[in-house]
Amino acid sequence: MLESLISQAKLDGKNIEAQSFENENLTGADISAIEFESVEFNKCTFVKCNFSKASFCRTVFKDCDFSNCIFTDSYWKKSTIINCKGDGGDFTHCHIKESSFSGSSFRYAIYSESIWNDCKINDCTFREAFFSEVKLKKIKLKDTIFIGTDFFRTPLKGTDLSECEIEGIMVSDTFKELQGMKISPLQAADIIQIMGIEIV
Repeated sequence: MLESLISQAKLDGKNIEAQSFENENLTGADISAIEFESVEFNKCTFVKCNFSKASFCRTVFKDCDFSNCIFTDSYWKKSTIINCKGDGGDFTHCHIKESSFSGSSFRYAIYSESIWNDCKINDCTFREAFFSEVKLKKIKLKDTIFIGTDFFRTPLKGTDLSECEIEGIMVSDTFKELQGMKISPLQAADIIQIMGIEIV
């Protein structure tokens, strides 16, 4: 059903709206530039699919796997990702607004030059992901793993990471990215280590 709707949307240029998909499995599908509105994906698997320039408005991904898929230049608004797996996904230049992520894994994912505005991220892992040159605004983070995450040239001023794991995050040699970020007293040791300071 999903594959046929995607093909039809490609032909007539229309959005896919008010649909619910469950246990769909797509491999190598071209889903680029398609607009999804008020759509729910439940227990769906996407293998090597191309979602570049796709748009997701009021869309829900629940218990889905879209690891290693391409989401470059995608747009997200008021959408939700719950208990999903997006490891290795390419989200370069994506724009994510008023959306929430929970219980999901995005290890090694690429979010370089993306924009996040008014989003909530809870109980997720972005271990060794790439967040270089990202714009973060009004982001609420809780119980999320950023171990080994690359924040090169991403200003963290005002970002509250006090309830997250931030060991080994990577920044520039000037450490400018760290200015104004909010951390807990226990996390101070992690930041000191990043800066090459030795406690004696």
